[in-house]
Amino acid sequence: MDETGGAAGRGRAALIEDGVEFDGRDAALLRAVHEAGSVAGAAAELGRSRARALSRIEALETAFGTLVERRRGGSGGGGSRLSSGGRTLLDRYDRLQAVLAATASVPETVLDGTVASVDGELADVDTAVGRVRGLHGGVDGTADDPEGAAVGDAVQVRIGADAVTIYKGGERVDPDSTSARNRLRGEVVGIEAGETVSTVRVAVGGADGVAFRVLITGESAARLDLDAGDAVAIRWKATATRVVSQSTTSGRE
Repeated sequence: MDETGGAAGRGRAALIEDGVEFDGRDAALLRAVHEAGSVAGAAAELGRSRARALSRIEALETAFGTLVERRRGGSGGGGSRLSSGGRTLLDRYDRLQAVLAATASVPETVLDGTVASVDGELADVDTAVGRVRGLHGGVDGTADDPEGAAVGDAVQVRIGADAVTIYKGGERVDPDSTSARNRLRGEVVGIEAGETVSTVRVAVGGADGVAFRVLITGESAARLDLDAGDAVAIRWKATATRVVSQSTTSGRE
């Protein structure tokens, strides 16, 4: 993979290639194709339209290569089946999901801040590392702060280590340049190597700044070849970030 085994949200594994995420919904689609023997059958099983399922498969294949082999009709009938690449990708996703599921507590980076603006379910928060964006008001399913945030509120911004993607050196920080992503640059200050997943600590804002924790797969660790002192960039989705009132928290974790 080109990126880390990150997540599209807390507890949701994702493999990332060229800015395209393969997550649980995509894994379900490939499994359904395998079981149904056709994209149409898979879409019906999942309650999706055939056109939407085909579009998603094609989008994934632009980044991950051929995942589904289509067979034209004939004496044996038409249909679809997973390619070897599709089976490999699904196996790797399952392994990553199992590792994350086995993690009793995913580490978080917690930032204190003040709400600068609110736009529907998203809030912009001024913190020690700059302005970051996240979900507020329990819309992420946690219901930590069901009433939501208002401008001027003192809040905590919570970012799971499984939601952050890391880039080394001059690699582009955000291929799709969407405002729904938070982007920062920093320096590696420590690496805790595990058998399958490693935790990287990234200091943002200098020696007295904030240390972010990032979970990466063993393959990503080998590809990135990170060492303490390396300049890196990190990004994470606003929708994988929780903004909660400080009155609902008991302190930093």
